[in-house]
Amino acid sequence: MQHSLADSNGSESVSAPAPNCRFCDSQLSQIFVDLGLSPLCQTQIRPDQLNHGEAYYPLRVFVCGTCFLVQLDEYVSPDVLFSEDYPYFSSYSDSWVKHAKDYVDKMVTDFGIGKDSFVVEIASNDGYLLQHFLSAGVPCLGIEPAESVAQAAREKGIETISRFFGEGTAADISRQYRKANLVLGNNVLAHVPNLNDFVSGLRALLSDDGIITMEFPHLMRLIEENQFDTIYHEHFSYFSFSTVSKVFAQHGLKIFDVEELRTHGGSLRIYAAHMDAGSRELSARAAELLEREKSMGFETVEFYTHFEERVRETKRALLKFLVDAKHGGKTIVGYGAPGKGNTLLNYCGIREDFLDYTVDRNPHKQGTYTPGARIPILDPSVISQTKPDYILILPWNLRKEITESMAHVKEWGCKFVVPIPTVEVLE
Repeated sequence: MQHSLADSNGSESVSAPAPNCRFCDSQLSQIFVDLGLSPLCQTQIRPDQLNHGEAYYPLRVFVCGTCFLVQLDEYVSPDVLFSEDYPYFSSYSDSWVKHAKDYVDKMVTDFGIGKDSFVVEIASNDGYLLQHFLSAGVPCLGIEPAESVAQAAREKGIETISRFFGEGTAADISRQYRKANLVLGNNVLAHVPNLNDFVSGLRALLSDDGIITMEFPHLMRLIEENQFDTIYHEHFSYFSFSTVSKVFAQHGLKIFDVEELRTHGGSLRIYAAHMDAGSRELSARAAELLEREKSMGFETVEFYTHFEERVRETKRALLKFLVDAKHGGKTIVGYGAPGKGNTLLNYCGIREDFLDYTVDRNPHKQGTYTPGARIPILDPSVISQTKPDYILILPWNLRKEITESMAHVKEWGCKFVVPIPTVEVLE
């Protein structure tokens, strides 16, 4: 089967091969949203690369009519996406580091994770989380394919393996170390193209009485709050609770509990164990969420067909605000250079004609340019020098942290603008 793409007049003009579902292998035919072509969002352009071209890939998202997994085709391999110079360092977000510390405290208190336990974090980044287990004397191991951030974790004293996770990695760790009492992964499940191999690896690494926790953005929040900018090439899958439960069950794991979190615009933290772990019964809140998603229509294709027009309307509204502001003689800059921000900038066609520059706390990004849009990324201190009229917050999930840390901009009347779910000027 091929999927027909309609041109701007609604007539069918191009046919593209429809991929198969990465979980159930059904052929995909239903578009969830098409964001056009975009460069890789977690890259930065160095000054010496400004005269070079960039590769653009489709951001065309499908929904499976069988298992209802929302997914992006694997246009780019993980080896390219998570290369040695991968620029994302979790420790530059104070609120995220605190979130990690709170999680560690919970695991110690609620599940008895201690000095006799073994903890493995998949996609452990720069040690933002495992450092707290290390401080508590809990043996731990990080798995991080991007060498640059893995090295940052090692400098904190955290043993870290630089490789991708799956059944093979799980078998090697089990043999060289031991089975894990706690396997965790924050914002990694969505980044996995070979979903079945990854979840099978989780089961293989887990001790008989161990638990798995995974955090990932909740598809419900993405749809309800119009978070289309969280779609980019690193995110291969977008999960509802009902679909992720099916994926884990297929590999002998039962999700017995879930928490709805506010992180990253609304995430789920799932708790899983071996299917035969009799003491892990389905919690009331897990059962309630399954029923809520079902009543909303998450297991019908029709539920997913209206999202694209809402995305287009947000683009129109944001561009109208920017055009009106520029016509009014206002200056606008950005705050942050996150992956979601790059999706937003490229889909909406926002460049230096609208944003003079953007800033980021991460020194690895400063002095470079955003992919595609080629907007300069500077140190946050520049804002106090140029005194813009508006600051567009690109990592809108950190709006509280950013507005509090940058509260001094109000001294000259500067206002913050949040683009998602709708354009909002913060007074």
